[in-house]
Amino acid sequence: MNQATTSVAAGKAVTLRFFAAIRETIGQSEEPWRTHAATVGDLRDELLARGGAYAQALARGRAVRVALNQVLCAESEPLPEGAEVAFFPPVTGG
Repeated sequence: MNQATTSVAAGKAVTLRFFAAIRETIGQSEEPWRTHAATVGDLRDELLARGGAYAQALARGRAVRVALNQVLCAESEPLPEGAEVAFFPPVTGG
C-alpha cells in the first residue's frame, strides 16, 4: 500500500452518495470513503485529486450541490465522522 492510500485509510469514515448525472459519470451511486478532510469542500477537493471520472463530475467549474446527512450545506460545513455526503447537480422543477 502506498503512502497516500495509507494516509487516507487512517482518516475518518464517511459515506459518499452520487445522484443523477454525477452518478452516471462516476459509475456508482454510493461508496464508503476514509478522509482527513475537515470540511465538505476539502472532501470535494480530495475527490477531485483522484482524477478521472471524479475530476470530471465534481470539477470546480461545474454546478454541484452538496448535502451533509441529508441537509443541503455549504462547502465550508465541518465534516464529522460517520457523515453521509451526497453530491448532485442542481435540480429544477417544471
